[in-house]
Amino acid sequence: MKAFSFSYGSYLLRKNLKKETPRRLVLAIDLYITFNTFLVTFLLLKILRIGPATRLYDVVIHHVPQVLFFSLVAYLATSSYKGIVRHTGFKDVMNVFKAMMLFVVLMSLFNWLIISVDPNSAFRISKVVILVHFLFNTIALIFLRILYKSLYNFYVLGNRYSRRVMIYGAGDSGVITYKALKNDEKSRVAVFGFLDDKKKKVGKKIDGIKVYDPKTITAEFVQKHHITEIIISIQNIKPERLREIVDMFTDIPVSLKIVPAVSSWLKGDLTAQQIKNIRIEDLLGRKPIELNNTEILAETKDKVILVTGAAGSIGSEIARQLMRYPVKQLIMLDQSETALFDLQQTTKKYCKDSCEFVMGDIRNQKRMELLIRHFHPDIIFHAAAYKHVPLMEDNPYESITTNVKGTKILADLAVQYQVGKFVMVSTDKAVNPTNVMGATKRLAELYVTNLNQTSSTNFIVTRFGNVLGSNGSVIPIFRRQIEEGGPITVTHPDITRYFMTIPEACQLVLEAGAMGKGGEVFVFDMGESVKIFDLAKKIIRLSGLKYPDDIDIQIVGLRPGEKIYEELLAQNEMTIKTHHPKIMIAKVDQSNDSFSTKFQELLSIEISEQPRETNFLLVNKIKEILPEYSPNNSIFSTNE
Repeated sequence: MKAFSFSYGSYLLRKNLKKETPRRLVLAIDLYITFNTFLVTFLLLKILRIGPATRLYDVVIHHVPQVLFFSLVAYLATSSYKGIVRHTGFKDVMNVFKAMMLFVVLMSLFNWLIISVDPNSAFRISKVVILVHFLFNTIALIFLRILYKSLYNFYVLGNRYSRRVMIYGAGDSGVITYKALKNDEKSRVAVFGFLDDKKKKVGKKIDGIKVYDPKTITAEFVQKHHITEIIISIQNIKPERLREIVDMFTDIPVSLKIVPAVSSWLKGDLTAQQIKNIRIEDLLGRKPIELNNTEILAETKDKVILVTGAAGSIGSEIARQLMRYPVKQLIMLDQSETALFDLQQTTKKYCKDSCEFVMGDIRNQKRMELLIRHFHPDIIFHAAAYKHVPLMEDNPYESITTNVKGTKILADLAVQYQVGKFVMVSTDKAVNPTNVMGATKRLAELYVTNLNQTSSTNFIVTRFGNVLGSNGSVIPIFRRQIEEGGPITVTHPDITRYFMTIPEACQLVLEAGAMGKGGEVFVFDMGESVKIFDLAKKIIRLSGLKYPDDIDIQIVGLRPGEKIYEELLAQNEMTIKTHHPKIMIAKVDQSNDSFSTKFQELLSIEISEQPRETNFLLVNKIKEILPEYSPNNSIFSTNE
């Protein structure tokens, strides 16, 4: 029974707290509190025998009316009663204090006038009483407001407002974001204000919430108002503008989040859970490339397509994009069991009877021949490769066996079984290579473009830079280092890289497969290169941390085979425009007459019991084939 009574009492309390208290009632309650604190002051001083002896009759008849009158004047003059009690803040506390200060001034002036007329008047109130009542009443008014706010938060919101945020963008998207946060009882977010670049909006209010100029937001401002997050809510915002906004808050201790595009809202409605942290990919992205999907559709319709390295970052995205087209059959090949299984599980609803997931190694010629003979693909997208520069620098034999020999096996089989197109995924590290990985990819490029001249199969190469978020790329490494408490390691303060997103890279591959006629090396206009040191600082900032206070950056020196600057074209290459302004064709020099002989000599070198000697023998042979190959910061920099 007691439990029921307590529960019902809590229910009634919550119900009453939800109701917004009328301002007149707040004023009446303040006057009632003032009356009670005055009586308490009188009784306390009487007990302590402080101040003049005054009868209770005189207090009630002569003193209380003037206390209530002057307190009413003070409360009305300062509007201390107009604040929403359940949202009491520092400003409301100051209004109460101002009201009480005015009350003291008015009471003191009135009593000075009384004393000047009649020092023994019954209306006279001593200074001690006025001062003590001022202290008691101020404390009572502030304490009861805070108590009411605490009860409201506890019983109604459950301490909902654990974060205070500002919304960047006072347009339609910003208002929708505000409503989504306001209506979501689980979001635990209170919107303090809006930010907008348009001067005509600054200073105005949206649903009672002020719009501020972003330039006025400082570290002191967010600390004073306890702002923890800024949510960017601008639809179709350009990456360069997003970078400017992020840079604007570099030295301000707030987390930055972003509202997704309308197209990704659930059933057309935004929810608080869809507001995500800004990713570094959002800052590095560019305007999406527009590809000829009609041409890709025509090229892939009713075709049997093989994707090698299908479980990797690039291969899996190529496969996912191909699932959108009406292909006859899609074969996904990889030697990584776990990664291929993950791809199979995550694409079940898109890929049914038309998909085959095949375990296999491109270095196994017999296995590859059986595979191609069985499925007889019309197009091969070759993404299987070893790509990590430092690891391949230590393992040249494996790099050559996979990147060169594996490519040769597939390319020769493509010719033998009359595959229509063979699209090879290459890298900017193949341009003037300084490491084994880049050199092996360049050899593979040369082999397939050379083979194109003597076969009916159209061999096409796509060449691009670093891919954001791919396995083992710089961004996941930086994020892991931040999670571990730092420091972030950068190899050189001036090192730069070109970046593109995984979808962009794979769209380029598909476009190349559609427009290529054979023998082309397609390169993508990747915009400006990015300084990795600056990239590291941005990732720290987007993680809600500060450099170097929270996470430091250490320069560890260039890794073996690593360049400071990457290139997309060699010095002896020129480009030809295509129908797409972002995609070009590099005119590469064909291999010399001795290429085929030296190429076979390279592949005939077997591993021995002296791996160091074998590695140098392999690398020296690569140098003979590729005069532009110049090992950098590597044990292979000089001949042994």
